[in-house]
Amino acid sequence: MRPVMIEPIGQELAVKWDDGSESFVSLERLRRACPCAGCKGEMDILGNVYKGEERPLGPAAFRLLRVVNVGTYAIQPIWGDQHATGIYSFDYLRLVAGTGPGG
Repeated sequence: MRPVMIEPIGQELAVKWDDGSESFVSLERLRRACPCAGCKGEMDILGNVYKGEERPLGPAAFRLLRVVNVGTYAIQPIWGDQHATGIYSFDYLRLVAGTGPGG
């Protein structure tokens, strides 16, 4: 499944998928689900997860500045606090939006 349109609307990200379905995910939920190593941690070969200290997220953390396409498989949101290392595969984006498998 691939998005044909991605657009921020108010405090949500609207995604229209190539199957005709639509997803709406709050910007706060999207940011809190950031899959980058800094936010979710990194796993070693033994399955141990290493993560930095939890940092509080201020209002700028939930302000979406833009969305960049990553190849043909993902998006990379750029946030108001300059956080930009999270790459959301289309499958993960659907899962976060609650419209994918298991969502």
